Amino acid sequence: MRITNQLSLAAFTLLATVACTSEQSTVAAAPEVVPASEIVEKPSFSARQTETVTAVVQSINYETREVTLVDNMGDTIDFIAGDEVRNLEQVSVGDILIAEHVESVSIEVLPGDGLRPDQAEMLAAVRAEEGEMPGAMAIDSVVIASVIKAINLDNNTVILEGADGNLEEYVAIKPENLKRVEIGDVVVMTITESLAIAVEKVE
Repeated sequence: MRITNQLSLAAFTLLATVACTSEQSTVAAAPEVVPASEIVEKPSFSARQTETVTAVVQSINYETREVTLVDNMGDTIDFIAGDEVRNLEQVSVGDILIAEHVESVSIEVLPGDGLRPDQAEMLAAVRAEEGEMPGAMAIDSVVIASVIKAINLDNNTVILEGADGNLEEYVAIKPENLKRVEIGDVVVMTITESLAIAVEKVE
């Protein structure tokens, strides 16, 4: 996964986005109910992008494992299928290869409750079983938690502490979002990227 300057992306996207929903709630054991109009929901954001590419097998050499594809734009793609590609013998000229690439990002601000900045990554991959048509899927997910260390409403800036302990200052494109966060809140960003490839027989 090509992930660069995640903290910059988190701050930019979070502060550029205004949440559009609100919920009425009460505070348990409080002496009075907080009016819904006074409840401030913390900013959140999510986005998803999907790209699907299809190509037709134009030629295939089972001994050298060289394959030529023609995509839907008429361009040819030549490559050698590595040993990790199972069941190449199941593929024939005219079969259709479908590749789907999905990228998604979600950002939310949570009450800090003493949480520290952190980062974690999860990788997973599967491929076709013996005897099946070739196919595979891989997913890479990164979760980044940054802590708000300072808010300057006059300058419309916020300072975030990343998992490496470094402090970075960002300018809010949507300054009103700064009024909906507090020092100590945690900005949690989840970035997920997946790639699925399948080969289908032409009936």
